[in-house]
Amino acid sequence: MNIKEHYDIHLGNFYSWMVGDFADGQQSQQEYLSNHYIIPNSTGVALDLGAGHGLQSVSLAKIGFKVYAIDFNRQLLGELRQNSMHLPVEVIEGDLRSVADYKPLNPEVIICAGDTLSHLENTEEIEQLIADCAVTLYNNGKLILSFRDYSNALTGDKRFIPVKSDAHRILTCCLDYTDNRVLVTDLLHTQTASGWQQTVSSYYKTRILPDKIVALLEQQGFNILYNEPINRMIHIIAQKQS
Repeated sequence: MNIKEHYDIHLGNFYSWMVGDFADGQQSQQEYLSNHYIIPNSTGVALDLGAGHGLQSVSLAKIGFKVYAIDFNRQLLGELRQNSMHLPVEVIEGDLRSVADYKPLNPEVIICAGDTLSHLENTEEIEQLIADCAVTLYNNGKLILSFRDYSNALTGDKRFIPVKSDAHRILTCCLDYTDNRVLVTDLLHTQTASGWQQTVSSYYKTRILPDKIVALLEQQGFNILYNEPINRMIHIIAQKQS
């Protein structure tokens, strides 16, 4: 199953529950952006690649950006519309690999967060996306990335990760590593009137190595402003050099 099918059939149905309270998550994202001086400086336009239900888009809009929020899952885009109501957010059903199509908007910020980068098919697609972002960004624009560090393969029982649970649902994730990819299996147990029901779906992520991403950014002329792990995610802010 490819990543879009996985979201359309499985993950999109419980993604928002998995992520947790929207207001708390959005406030945390907004504080992160503000603390790193991500504010409108020139065109006031931001692109959110893989926008999901809008944690980053809403945060950028509240800071003062006009946001173009791009995602391929209609269910999450519907939630994004509700979450961004009355804010300057344009919701677009599309493919993040088409980022260069938005160059005429002159975005001064492009964000690709929440491990969306690993959804690309391979390292070559990631390299192309970074190159396209460099072309698309306005002068001195910033590229904001967050992704999981898959450098060290989990083995044995450590492959099974408890993600979230409550009285009615239990989500567990299993990771199986190859040289270049990670097979992700989401196992959801849901309590029904007839007992617990299990649904399972698997898809591949590209195995991202942080040092490789930094090298790709520098090759495209980006200056790394910030590069730190937060809650098991690598966060990078890079600025296009004019």
